[in-house]
Amino acid sequence: MQKWFHVSRVKNQKKFDHIGALYTVVLFVIFILFFGNIQAFAVARYEDTMFALFPSGERAYEYGNRHFDAKNKYFYDFKRAAYFFREAVKLDPNLPYIYHQLARVAFLRGDFPAALLYIDRQIADHGTDSLSSYYMRGLIEGYAGDYQSAVQDYKYYVESQANPDWAALNDYAWVLLKAGKIQEAADVAERGLQREPNNVWLLNSSSIALYELGLNEKALERAQAALIASNNVTERMWLRAYPGNDPKVAKMGMTQLRESIANNIHTIQLAIASSTIQ
Repeated sequence: MQKWFHVSRVKNQKKFDHIGALYTVVLFVIFILFFGNIQAFAVARYEDTMFALFPSGERAYEYGNRHFDAKNKYFYDFKRAAYFFREAVKLDPNLPYIYHQLARVAFLRGDFPAALLYIDRQIADHGTDSLSSYYMRGLIEGYAGDYQSAVQDYKYYVESQANPDWAALNDYAWVLLKAGKIQEAADVAERGLQREPNNVWLLNSSSIALYELGLNEKALERAQAALIASNNVTERMWLRAYPGNDPKVAKMGMTQLRESIANNIHTIQLAIASSTIQ
């Protein structure tokens, strides 16, 4: 009896240890979330007070950037960012990147005419010092359906750099596809893949271009590689690919990316099967 009691007690103790460890983890997560929200609230009140006492364009711009950083989900607040950017341009319309940021805000709202007005003003005022604004204008034009203009702005941005980043090459390939310049799109995606062969976005763009060129087997190979690569995409990676977006939509965006690739694979497989039957 004594032996049984001892063994039972040891087993129960292990069970309690596991429960205690799980309870500790849950409390820690709750604390982090609660602390993050409290910290964001405190920062917002501090900003409001400081801006009321010492208003300036630079201060408003700094606060706007803080709340437009998708990498920090606790501080990200699209409405506060937009508010501070509007205040910044009122107080100092000569801030180097203020119209660029206002263009990004308008773009994320889907107001493409306003976004174009802002980015055109940015380029007119600081074009030689704001190369990224050509990228931004290409993005706006692409979503607005003006693919030919988007191609020109992306081309200027890409050719102005010795080593353009993968995102620029991928977006350039996207507007080339939309503009019907399929071979050029395939070439641009291939250029990016030479540096980043496992990049999910470049693999996906390449597969679409190859499919449009009728190179179905190669397109399927790239699409399948893209699906595999998509399993390694983290929220941080997704947010780097879509800067300015609300961190809360990252998981949904990652899911949509995988679903899009899977749909592409299905389309290509149907095309291969159809050509085989014929």
